[in-house]
Amino acid sequence: MKFGISPKILHRSWIFALLAFWIVIALNGCNPSQFKAKAAQVPQMVQTILSDPKTFNSALSQESPNVFGLITEGLTTQNPITGKDEPALAESWQISNDKLKIVFTLRPNLKWSDGQPLTVDDVVFTYNDIYLNEAIPTDARDVLRIGESRKLPSVRKLDERRVEFTTPEPFAPFLEVTGLPIFPAHTLKESITTKDSEGKPLFLSKWGVDTPPEQIIVNGAYKIERYNTSQRVIFRRNPYYWRKGPQGESQPYIERIVWQIVENTETSLLQFRSGSLDAEAVTPEYFSLLKKQEEQGNFKIYNGGPTANRTFLMFNLNKGKRNGRPLVDPIKSRWFNTVEFRQAVAYAIDRQTILNNIFRGLGTAQNSPIAVQSPYYLSPKEGLKVYDYNQQKAKELLLKAGFKYNDRNQLVDAEGNRVRFTLFTNSGNRIREAMGAQVKQDLGNIGIQVDFTPLAWSTYTDRLSNTLDWEAGLMGLGGGLEPNGGANVWNPEGGLHMFNQKPQAGQKPIEGREVAPWEAQIGKLYIQGARELDKAKRKLIYAETQRITQEYLPFIHMVAPYSMSAVRDRFEKIKYSALGGAFWNIYEVKLTEQ
Repeated sequence: MKFGISPKILHRSWIFALLAFWIVIALNGCNPSQFKAKAAQVPQMVQTILSDPKTFNSALSQESPNVFGLITEGLTTQNPITGKDEPALAESWQISNDKLKIVFTLRPNLKWSDGQPLTVDDVVFTYNDIYLNEAIPTDARDVLRIGESRKLPSVRKLDERRVEFTTPEPFAPFLEVTGLPIFPAHTLKESITTKDSEGKPLFLSKWGVDTPPEQIIVNGAYKIERYNTSQRVIFRRNPYYWRKGPQGESQPYIERIVWQIVENTETSLLQFRSGSLDAEAVTPEYFSLLKKQEEQGNFKIYNGGPTANRTFLMFNLNKGKRNGRPLVDPIKSRWFNTVEFRQAVAYAIDRQTILNNIFRGLGTAQNSPIAVQSPYYLSPKEGLKVYDYNQQKAKELLLKAGFKYNDRNQLVDAEGNRVRFTLFTNSGNRIREAMGAQVKQDLGNIGIQVDFTPLAWSTYTDRLSNTLDWEAGLMGLGGGLEPNGGANVWNPEGGLHMFNQKPQAGQKPIEGREVAPWEAQIGKLYIQGARELDKAKRKLIYAETQRITQEYLPFIHMVAPYSMSAVRDRFEKIKYSALGGAFWNIYEVKLTEQ
């Protein structure tokens, strides 16, 4: 997903994306006596993640956790501390006077992890054969589409080190989107031209999680050394990585990184407290406990302020059918598509209690789909609508919309149907499960029955993006500084327009899907914002998108917790950021002792 995609965040968590969930970046070994003995004392850092990676192909990835922040780089990156665009594989760029052409000059002597040269041909291949190729179902194309025509840029080689991008009109976020990972043509080109029995490029099955690691050729600071399902992912320093230290020494300095796969945050916390882990994502429920142990445990808790990730409740607004069957029960669809209903739900949720009880006060209320760190964020003081807890207001809106209460104080619609729906979220995430329980209680107080059902992550995402068999969901998405990173969420045809999802490539068609006028207007404003080069005018455009989203509430935003991590004192050069976390600059992080 590419919410507010900055180059750094784009290749780190593309998201891509999608979808940024409470992923623990705790650093852990399975069993110190067992694993560290095998490590032969090489400089290493051990992390934990809550679930297995889904793919090693960044073009096809929509999920977190993913490996791409360690193994891939693009032409540009964005410093999460300063917010400035910085060179990565490209050492420089030049923008034409008419703002329609950007020429990137690659660094000299770049290499892939197998030692082969990384050249302009790889850049041209990556864009023309993968990102701009309609046969490849990649969400990257959503953030590369330009203007109302949704045209794509053209890319051509000028010489051995220069590549030219041409856009059909000025495109303000272009430097940000060129943070997309670059792929090796010498390894993957044949998989684009060769088709399988269904006529699809073999690329669609390349670099799955069952691919031998030595076949995954990368350009990032690390390469994959081993992956054991449900156990661990091991990364080894890429000897051909381009960055050098102050004395010309090779980076990164840490030889190996281990991601241990654990089932839950409790296990990760226990391992960190036992000394097995080098770092731990600090959730509010554990903050007080860990804060008391900082000195004794030889670690420091970093607080980057409100996270750029957004957690929200959403309803399935899709009015379409598959095989003649409605995706959503028509009775419930009428409720969900009534704006007063969604507004009433927003007023009925006690976000302050969620903040106080679940997040221990370590966060802020969340009201916008754009991160507070972004210069395009619209604050409540600047006119952004907020839904402070008000049960009476919620009930008034419901009555205005034709709902009523029966003699048992249960909410029913005009036809007498009891208002009841199922709310899904991903199981195993205690914070999100607690939020769901609070939502159930709060809506019960205004007569709405919520059947709260946590699901396994794979089952949940299958319903959201494939079968579309869901009514309401508690979800999260990552973000950055540039609003256009959310183009695939807010464009009605975007791959992450999940509240009214169109069928994805290879899925069964949907008949009767409708796009609401406000929905279409947000999409148009995102197009306008991308073509506007004046930052002050861009801010006005994106301010209007935020006003619309808060009026019509496709997402009912909850709270933004503080981004916090505990990191062992033996790591140097930590430059913590809510946007990049503790190890966005992993290439320069050092160990003071083994």
